[in-house]
Amino acid sequence: MSTQKILSQKEELEVVQAIQLAEHQTSGEIRVHIESVCKGEVLDRTAWLFKSLKMHKTALRNGVLIYLSTTDRKFAIIGDSGINAVVPIGFWNDVKDTMIGYFMDGFVMEGLVIGIGKVGEKLKEFFPYQKDDVNELPDEITYGK
Repeated sequence: MSTQKILSQKEELEVVQAIQLAEHQTSGEIRVHIESVCKGEVLDRTAWLFKSLKMHKTALRNGVLIYLSTTDRKFAIIGDSGINAVVPIGFWNDVKDTMIGYFMDGFVMEGLVIGIGKVGEKLKEFFPYQKDDVNELPDEITYGK
């Protein structure tokens, strides 16, 4: 499955809208990166992309990256130090498990939207939206090869 065919344009728009909706309730930042093959170990790749996408540069260190590799079916979620310091143990795995259920049934967009919503709720709990909040990172999905 190529990265370009995993989501239709309409589905991609729904994922971006889910990011925007979540971010309108929090100062946190959520990104989604999709590629066909994971280059290396999935958590190492996700951490490298996190830095490459400059997600570690948010003021409150509250960025979250959702990574999906389509051909080799690898998937990870990582948060920066600010959010990791406050979420309960197992939170990322709980979100991941929920999303995997959708992915396994062929509902990639739905899994992403549900996961983004869960991440957004937790970010809102610990990093509520401030009236002077600035969107520090782009909302669009990034793609690799």
